[in-house]
Amino acid sequence: MGFFDGLLGARAVDFDSGNTTNAIELTKRRHSVSLTKQGAATGHLRVNLTWRMRTSDFGDQRPSLLRHPLKALKPPEILGHGQSMVDVDLDLGCLYELTDGTKGVVQPLGDYLGDINAAPYIKISGDDRFGSGSGETMYINLDHRESIKRVLVFVYIYDQTPAFDRTHAIVTLYPSSGPRLEISLDERHPEARSCAVLLIENVKGELTVRREVKFVYGFQAELDRLYGWGLQWGRGYKTKV
Repeated sequence: MGFFDGLLGARAVDFDSGNTTNAIELTKRRHSVSLTKQGAATGHLRVNLTWRMRTSDFGDQRPSLLRHPLKALKPPEILGHGQSMVDVDLDLGCLYELTDGTKGVVQPLGDYLGDINAAPYIKISGDDRFGSGSGETMYINLDHRESIKRVLVFVYIYDQTPAFDRTHAIVTLYPSSGPRLEISLDERHPEARSCAVLLIENVKGELTVRREVKFVYGFQAELDRLYGWGLQWGRGYKTKV
């Protein structure tokens, strides 16, 4: 179906999530939050990606009743499953670096799904290929925060279809306590294929989340070079649905 950067099995587990009733939006002006200072640096940090098509791309599809009065009796056509919709496949992933120097990637591509109870203490739940309501979810076990140095959460577009300009994507973080954190990928970058969304860093025992939202025109290898991870990359594939 196409190829992207993939590096050369995980257990099913039940996860907890914070009971959050409000949200903090990370923007260019307010770009970072300390999980430690908010008392949210424990438990499972849930990272969720959802997206939908921008409705303005489809225009006003309603028929003119003056020209075609009988069309008012005809059910409207379903336009949400055209080629422009099916080709949009956003994936959630992350680059991680542990305090012992171990580095790697967690992503659906290549089935690098991670592990929540063992290194890297990060697990992705699966692969949503059609932008369903639940989206894609990643869990980070902050009870092992002393082992985590940094985590770069990214989103990339599969099957060689640049479409960040045709989608409205939101990455939401749900800490074990306190408000959720939201980052919108609402900038128009029609040729971009990947986006570094946020960086979680452990600096002297303090966990912080920083908004990045940096679009690049390559894939994971380009994000790697941008942030100095130093991994070796090759071609990766998805199995057909």
